[in-house]
Amino acid sequence: MSKAFTKENDDADDEEQAGGLPPLPAGTRNYLTPQGYRRLRDELLGLIDVERPRVVEVVSWAAKNGDRSENGDYLYGKKRLREIDRRIRFLTKRLDIAEVVDPSAHHGSDQVYFGATVTYAAADGSERTITIKGVDEADNLAGDVSWVSPIARALIKSREGDEVTLMTPGGLTKLDVLEVRYPAPGEEPLSP
Repeated sequence: MSKAFTKENDDADDEEQAGGLPPLPAGTRNYLTPQGYRRLRDELLGLIDVERPRVVEVVSWAAKNGDRSENGDYLYGKKRLREIDRRIRFLTKRLDIAEVVDPSAHHGSDQVYFGATVTYAAADGSERTITIKGVDEADNLAGDVSWVSPIARALIKSREGDEVTLMTPGGLTKLDVLEVRYPAPGEEPLSP
């Protein structure tokens, strides 16, 4: 089939798929902790300075070996270059709209803002501790949730001792905010 009749992904879909992350809400900044910003920047610089030049070298070498249609190194290298370039575009766009928020600015506060480590109790008595971070930093298994997640949105601006309502697929759930913590200035972030 001619390439003229194949559907290409649009750039926005491509970029979001490259990160494997949900899109940011329209018109918002990409809030990140200082550690999250450093991690994304280090990944971008590693791709640009190390990974991409290494793959370009392999592709160049493979191209000199003759028939490119059956050359695995060439075909895989070109595919890997497209993946790297897609990830570089994604990271560049995310870092361009990044707004670094230092959670330690709220050290000592009992109100929930971006970067807070919050311990809450559900109606069934179970307790859970989460840290509210950026979309690009979220890792639910580690207790790091995105600021756009339903739980974070329910907790934002609440205080220790408050009861908040969370809409879940099973219906409304009441949560009691037990503790709100922030790292001290110059300290590494708190772990849940």
